[in-house]
Amino acid sequence: MLNFGRYKYSITTLAISPSHKNRMGPSLLDALNVRVVGSGKKFMVLAHGLGTDQSVWSRILPYFRTHYRVILYDLAFAGSVNPDYFDFNRYNSLDAYVDDLLQILDSLGVDRCFYVGHSLSSMIGILAAIRRPELFSKLILIGASPRFLNDKDYHGGFEAGEVEKVFLAMESNYEAWVNGFAPLAVGADVPAAVREFSRTLFNMRPDISLFVSRTVFNSDLRGILGLVRVPCCIIQTAKDVSVPTSVATYLKEHLGGRNTVEMMNVEGHLPHLSAPALLAHHLNRALSR
Repeated sequence: MLNFGRYKYSITTLAISPSHKNRMGPSLLDALNVRVVGSGKKFMVLAHGLGTDQSVWSRILPYFRTHYRVILYDLAFAGSVNPDYFDFNRYNSLDAYVDDLLQILDSLGVDRCFYVGHSLSSMIGILAAIRRPELFSKLILIGASPRFLNDKDYHGGFEAGEVEKVFLAMESNYEAWVNGFAPLAVGADVPAAVREFSRTLFNMRPDISLFVSRTVFNSDLRGILGLVRVPCCIIQTAKDVSVPTSVATYLKEHLGGRNTVEMMNVEGHLPHLSAPALLAHHLNRALSR
């Protein structure tokens, strides 16, 4: 039993039935609220990160819907997805999210796309491109990190003890944690962005939020970055509480394809909320390279 203040959940009661595990095609498209928006000939995927859902792209979408067919979906942990769909046994690594992404693309008949992933979804895109490189023209990685924990000769931004304190805060009082974390993550003084990020964080079931956070912080993709042959553009803000700027350089040097870095002269981990016009400018630059 997990206790989050007024939220109490038993993980053993949340595992989905085998029939849900085997959902294919349209069933998955429905479960993850997949949408295709726009009138262009080329496909673009916009994949959100932890703590948000596809609505985080609403300020970015108008810049691209006339030139691309934009695929949006909610990852299984998002508050906009029925929490009964979230299988704790299945989503205990990033591989299940990669399976979902590839299944969506196959179900939609996509044979080539530009992939824009934020934070966690950047890593999902990297894993997908290793598995199916022919599907991706380019990966655009926003606020990406292959490893959030510090290591010898690697600065990920967090010590293990710091992360455990974060998990404890989430478990003891999720509401208070959200109220403290959202302004730090947004970084810039944009109250509307803080409110929006807080809304989607509160929409998540606290036990799911904690579980996925543990999965993310336990992940380490550094050893496989060289297997990526798809061209990548890393978009990094000048100051990000979650990802030091040195990580962008690390990705550029260790990803196996032709890579570039776009630095944004703004603060925060969520530029699609705090500086959408500027992010759209950098996305267009990345797409044209």
